[in-house]
Amino acid sequence: MPTLKTVVLDEEKCIGCITCMRRCPTEAIRIENGKARILYDKCINCGECVRSCKGGAKRPVYDSFDLVKSYAYKIALPSPSLFGQFNNLDDPNYVIEGLLALGFDEVFEVGLAAELVTDCTKKLMQKTEIPRPVISTACPAVAELIMLRYHELADHLLNVYAPAKIAAKLAKKQAIARGVPADDIGIFFISPCPAKVYSLHKEEVANEKYVSGVLSQSDIYFRLVEKMNKIANPRKLGKCGYSGIGWGSSGGESNSLGLGNYIHCSGTRNVQGLLKEMSDGKLDGVDFVELNMCPGGCVGGVLNVENPFIARNKMRQLAERMKIPPATMEEYGLDESFFIWDKAPEPSTSFQLDADRFVAMQKLMQVEEYLKQLPGIDCGACGAPTCRCHAEDTVLSGGKLHCVKLNEQKYCSEHPEGK
Repeated sequence: MPTLKTVVLDEEKCIGCITCMRRCPTEAIRIENGKARILYDKCINCGECVRSCKGGAKRPVYDSFDLVKSYAYKIALPSPSLFGQFNNLDDPNYVIEGLLALGFDEVFEVGLAAELVTDCTKKLMQKTEIPRPVISTACPAVAELIMLRYHELADHLLNVYAPAKIAAKLAKKQAIARGVPADDIGIFFISPCPAKVYSLHKEEVANEKYVSGVLSQSDIYFRLVEKMNKIANPRKLGKCGYSGIGWGSSGGESNSLGLGNYIHCSGTRNVQGLLKEMSDGKLDGVDFVELNMCPGGCVGGVLNVENPFIARNKMRQLAERMKIPPATMEEYGLDESFFIWDKAPEPSTSFQLDADRFVAMQKLMQVEEYLKQLPGIDCGACGAPTCRCHAEDTVLSGGKLHCVKLNEQKYCSEHPEGK
């Protein structure tokens, strides 16, 4: 499969400050020749490097709005977090009307699909043997992280597609049923984060395409505001209720399930800490775990424009005004088969030292030998985030250690008069 890049580096802006390298949750960044380099086989597209880069050297990649014009029948899929980006929004129909004014022929709210996913999840948790606690798969960066570093938790993943894909599947199914030719349909998800851009385009590469393009909420926002300001009395077009809107913030999915024993958390460090606790068996008795790599949930994605805490407050106030009850599978003539994965994701081998177990053990022994020589202070001066990373990189490349501290100690021992 070709490498998909949803975050790229602007080398002219990169100053090699190592901030992104230290913040990356999967140690997927190195500093080489004074510039950051992303190891895409270890990247989960969480956007943390974009968020932490002081000089704006990390740039998210998404589709151009011009792509929308390539289709005769255009469907927009706004995420719940989009509705938290606007000031004084008391009716979500302003956003829907604005999207139609931008040239879309139809708007299918991802929040509505989230309500259907909630209904499916309730049924699956009642009658299937998914190990507890069940881990939400709504955040693709979390699912990628588990398949990359926490293989032992893979069986706990909820085997249900994320709301964006369900929205795309259902929107296309309904459009075709109304007589719209399949080849004319263009479906565009409006994303709050690079991880969702990656997950939907990954399906395209794997020939499981449902979405024609993924747009940025920050790009759409400024186009939308202009159109929304011209709308006086929006029509009642929205079908998403208070439950679906809540999915845009951390805890929204858990609350919609009505479970008494659940945990939700957000932010890369918090998520990693909780996964470690779960891996150690410390979450026994918990039914459901909702994890979001972005702080505060999808409202904290790097493709948003509003402060996540302000956006979360706006969405809460908006949800309180909405009286539409959550949608159910029965209303839309669906059963669990519409939501369940066609196939489970495969664990990543990116952190393996070698595919051959015997060779991998030999390399691990070499790593341990190098670690005995290194100072263990994880200063990052070598261009790797930790001493272990530097040792592993050295073994895999067949090169030599180039630790600044180690060279300093060697120099001092060889030149005692210069101490």
